[in-house]
Amino acid sequence: MNLLMVIFGLVAIFAAVGTFQSFKEKNLLGLVFNFGTFAIFGFFTVMTIWNQGYPPSLH
Repeated sequence: MNLLMVIFGLVAIFAAVGTFQSFKEKNLLGLVFNFGTFAIFGFFTVMTIWNQGYPPSLH
């Protein structure tokens, strides 16, 4: 779960960058999908860190 959380965190960071770029280019469809990806993966990453801690407990 530890490596998966890191990968999902990177996806959330890239989605945040994509959201900003889509906003600058006024691309509505890209903005919607990038923000949705950022919200879902970011929420999962934050909640996993909050629930299990970092590094996650093994028991």
